[in-house]
Amino acid sequence: MKNIEDINKANLQKLIAGKKIPEFFPGDTIRVGVRIVEGKRERVQNFEGVCISKKNRDINSSFKVRKISFGEGVERTFALYSPVISSIKVIRSGKVKRAKLYYLRDRKGKSARIAEKMKKNIGIEVEVKNEVEIKTNEIPSSDSSKKSVADPKKDIPKQSKKETGKKENKNPENLKK
Repeated sequence: MKNIEDINKANLQKLIAGKKIPEFFPGDTIRVGVRIVEGKRERVQNFEGVCISKKNRDINSSFKVRKISFGEGVERTFALYSPVISSIKVIRSGKVKRAKLYYLRDRKGKSARIAEKMKKNIGIEVEVKNEVEIKTNEIPSSDSSKKSVADPKKDIPKQSKKETGKKENKNPENLKK
């Protein structure tokens, strides 16, 4: 006799084979395509917002998406493997330190924003730039061979104090009391 967990895992494998579900986390802005049946017609309506929570429980997995619609906060809970969901697309990844972002319910405007997580592609897209040529000055010497010395200071223009960002030293003698 099979356990309910074994039956759920078998059903989950069938669902995963048929659907492509991207990897997303709380804080990500996602666009969920929801199938809506109107009479005999069926259409897909997108619901785009911030994922504020995700529950991973095999076939019972779900996630909540929050968006602001006409100045009013709207939250919707979706079952991850539901036939109602036609597609899930990650728009941008958010940088958060919590698993549940319920504190966004109390925030409005700029305080409700989430910083974007920058993905680092190390070693994938590397450009090779041409080497910079260093000018050399030849110094005549008494030897028959000539020595070449690089003088990098002559190539760099002098910078003023404003350009370098250094501040003048303020001595207590110079300050007015």
